Amino acid sequence: MIDESQRHPRGGLFFEDFTIGDIIHHRLTRTVTQMDNMLFSNMTLNPQPLHVDAHFCATETEWGRPLMNSLFTLGLMVGISVNDTTVGTTIANLGMTDVKFPAPLFEGDTINVTTEIVAKRESRSRLDAGIVEFIHRAYKQDGTLVAECRRQAFMRKRATTIEV
Repeated sequence: MIDESQRHPRGGLFFEDFTIGDIIHHRLTRTVTQMDNMLFSNMTLNPQPLHVDAHFCATETEWGRPLMNSLFTLGLMVGISVNDTTVGTTIANLGMTDVKFPAPLFEGDTINVTTEIVAKRESRSRLDAGIVEFIHRAYKQDGTLVAECRRQAFMRKRATTIEV
């Protein structure tokens, strides 16, 4: 159990606070909308009709309606995790691998997210940091897994006095 008084003032956890095997069930949830899909697709210059053309989807796809843009889903999944894990304590994201979208997400679906701590190690180059590896998973309201990724983050350690 994490001592809430030990969190960063913004709420994030430090490297020492992560325990391999822990699963965090994030409190925030989010219902995705057509506006989310249209804005994200347009802001990223993605003209894919699977996301922005309801008539195309109704007449030419197996889905019958627009799919949520998968990169929006990925960003939302990681974003939901931030308040409970890394806000104020991340030095940098190092990478994301094993990104999967096993089921579609549609307008009106509500997602919830979990984060599993799968690995961590001390930094080889900095005494004040370490690397934590997460697996983020997003589920829609019926429990269907809609997104998953493995993410490595460069995390601050709690400040300590170093004697010389």
